[in-house]
Amino acid sequence: MSLIAPGEAGNLPVELTSFVGRRREVTEAKRVLSVSRLVTLTGFGGIGKSRLALRVAAQVRRSFDGGVWLVELGELRDPELVAHTVAAVLGLREQATVGPGDHSACPPMTLLTEYLAARNVLLVLDNCEHLVDPVAKLVDALLRACPGLRVLATSRQGLGVGGEVTLPVPPLPVPDLAQPPTLRGLPQVPAVALFVERAVAVVPEFCLTADNLDAVAQICRRVEGLPLAIELAAARLAALAPQEILNRMSNRFRLLAAGPRSAPTRQRTLQASIEWSYELCTSAEQRLWARLTVFAGGFELAAAEGVCAGDGLASEDVLDLVTSLVNKSILIRQDGGDVRYRMLDTLSEYGQDRLRESGQETALRRRHRDWCAALVAGAEAEWISVRQVDWFTRLEREYPNLRAALEFCLTEPGEAGAGLRMATSLYLYWFGRGQLSEGRYWLDHALAQQPRPCVDRARALYADSMLAGQQNDVEAAAALVDEGEEVAKQLDDASTHALFTLAAGYVAGYRGDLPRSVALLDAVLDALRAGNDLPRLLDALFALAVYSGVRGDAARALACHEEVLAITEPRGEVWYRSLSLWALGLAVWQQGDSRRAAGLVRESLRLKRLIEDLLGIAWCLEALAWIAAGAPDPRHAAHLLGAAHALWHTLGASPTTIRPMLGYHEECEKRTRLALGERAFRTAFQRGTDLALADAIACALNEKPQGVPAPAGAATRLTPREQEVAELVAQGLTNKQIAARLVISQRTAEGHVENILAKLGLTTRTQVATWVTEQQESRA
Repeated sequence: MSLIAPGEAGNLPVELTSFVGRRREVTEAKRVLSVSRLVTLTGFGGIGKSRLALRVAAQVRRSFDGGVWLVELGELRDPELVAHTVAAVLGLREQATVGPGDHSACPPMTLLTEYLAARNVLLVLDNCEHLVDPVAKLVDALLRACPGLRVLATSRQGLGVGGEVTLPVPPLPVPDLAQPPTLRGLPQVPAVALFVERAVAVVPEFCLTADNLDAVAQICRRVEGLPLAIELAAARLAALAPQEILNRMSNRFRLLAAGPRSAPTRQRTLQASIEWSYELCTSAEQRLWARLTVFAGGFELAAAEGVCAGDGLASEDVLDLVTSLVNKSILIRQDGGDVRYRMLDTLSEYGQDRLRESGQETALRRRHRDWCAALVAGAEAEWISVRQVDWFTRLEREYPNLRAALEFCLTEPGEAGAGLRMATSLYLYWFGRGQLSEGRYWLDHALAQQPRPCVDRARALYADSMLAGQQNDVEAAAALVDEGEEVAKQLDDASTHALFTLAAGYVAGYRGDLPRSVALLDAVLDALRAGNDLPRLLDALFALAVYSGVRGDAARALACHEEVLAITEPRGEVWYRSLSLWALGLAVWQQGDSRRAAGLVRESLRLKRLIEDLLGIAWCLEALAWIAAGAPDPRHAAHLLGAAHALWHTLGASPTTIRPMLGYHEECEKRTRLALGERAFRTAFQRGTDLALADAIACALNEKPQGVPAPAGAATRLTPREQEVAELVAQGLTNKQIAARLVISQRTAEGHVENILAKLGLTTRTQVATWVTEQQESRA
């Protein structure tokens, strides 16, 4: 037998277009390939796996004297021909062995094994997802028999071979639309850089300008950094301006259908790429893919089991199906305490079309709504409990799903009542998060669709009035209370009457009529206590404490605070307790004990930070500014006033909501201006306005800001491995994930992190992330 192979060591193609970004991914793939003999780049079609593999292969070519060989499997359909295809690429031809009575041909597996056994070769197996089983068997056999062989594969799922390291390929980073795009910063974003590179190939005179940079940024954001979609969008510049492309993105599958003729059929259009993935799924996986599109912003396994099971999908099968969709790069697994999954919008849009075709869309959305409604009802029931902080976090995590459920209720006939109940149950969350305008939006729309007098409508009117009052929209709050009182009369319900007596007490307070406010609040306490309505009772006690204190009735104010703390502390409640501590701090300040007052308000602020109560944080910053105005350092008061001003502006609220507080605010500003002088006051005020929220809180608490840079020269004190670990910490990886990524023990990873913290003089992983970002920016 003879082996015939070409003399040229490798067949890597010449790159016809520029390679953009991926510096971190290239470095990581090269590092892993140096320690593992099988590395598989995984990800959805069009994510850039093949380009990344070719770039990595080109950069490591010198390490393989036997050559680097690209084997393209995308167009191969017959699993029996995998070994033949690899042998053909290597130039190995089957020849009959000449001997007495022996005319058999040498099988390709034998050819490959004999050829590769003594050679140092890198095989790049591209597009393996439709041939996973035969490719896995071939790779496993070759790696066992050929010690100098390494394999770099690309696939929408891992091969499942022992010793394999899978590296998920993420989308390209996209612009942060929360930050206005600039001509200086936008071209540095990899997704935009790719768009511009491909745009110039279509329209040579194209460049980013002040007129098109926003549209380009939004295009890259809408396609989620998917390289194939970016390239297809750029191709449309032959006929459309960037803004026109953006305007047509609602039908992305039709728009992004202009790929080059030289590309594989599955990559000439965005839809073709997705259909290729869809066809590789089993019917059960396809069904679950479609059903999971009812979720917005991600989901947990229990939610998928609760919403998507049934009608041909058993609940006990959902776990395996979700795992399979993760392995096939349809779902993205996200770690962060509880494991969550999400789907790229492009894949979700395709799945939604399949769900509509199935005729099950409305039923699935109703089941999704029911799951969300049960979630918010559970939060409301346990709000005054030790689980309150957990509920704030959980509702924040599921908020995109809650929005989707509310939208369904307000657009699907017959579902408005469920939407009204959901919105009312979310009132305390919106209040605590400072999302006053959004809360009013949902409540207003739900009320408009459910005009019939009922208890649900009354509760929604109360919630809406409270949110309106906090935005200083007193007339709207008063109108909602008047309507609520009319509903209470029609229902002739004692608890509803008590609800609007309480609401009327708040409105009177907003208007500055403190005697009437205190009288109304006083009158409703017994009814609220008897009804065991703890949230409403705490609403009443808090307002009564504040207004009694402002009127000079310190004893009554203290009694109300004590009752609030007696209810909240044993239950582990945080939000109302923080409110009471804030108000108690004001009462103590009014009595002349500034030091104790500041301590109480800071304690309130620490609690509010736990639950990210932005409205409460603004009030704490205000109160601490008022207290600081009488201290020796008026600049501190000006900083806090500026920080509070910025937060009020963000919230669309104002310290004038509680009219008596307006006097404190004005007096603080007047005293501080006088003490500093106009110019120094403006400088200090602006410095406070410019503070990030975390730094503003740290300033108010006299803490060291979290974003403090490491000591000078710290960058040189990290070893290369520690620098690598620091960068993974900055990506949000846990010690366990770092260990898996670097193929080291978890204890070793923990040791590296401890050394990094010690060397940099830092105390938290967040500070390490900040330090890494600053180092990268300084090198850019």
